Amino acid sequence: MAGILNDNGVTNSVIETEDAVRMVDTVAKNLMGVSNNKSNFERLPDTFWGYFARGHDGKGRFAVIITYSENSGDVDELIKMYEQWVAKNKAAAR
Repeated sequence: MAGILNDNGVTNSVIETEDAVRMVDTVAKNLMGVSNNKSNFERLPDTFWGYFARGHDGKGRFAVIITYSENSGDVDELIKMYEQWVAKNKAAAR
């Protein structure tokens, strides 16, 4: 399951198309750079690891978090934390 989560819940369209394309292109290039260097993966723990990247343009900032865990509850907990963060910011924006 994947989705864009904002203060209105999960939605398919929250940013302008060109902005989304630029953001995903930037993240993809960054991840390709990481994946092409095997030394980035030599000391990863067997049971869990994570990767994050952040960036910005003239309109705002973005972040991407990739998490692996043999315990699926870890990933669920991270998503729950994100959903709580969205709910907190939604309440503060009102």
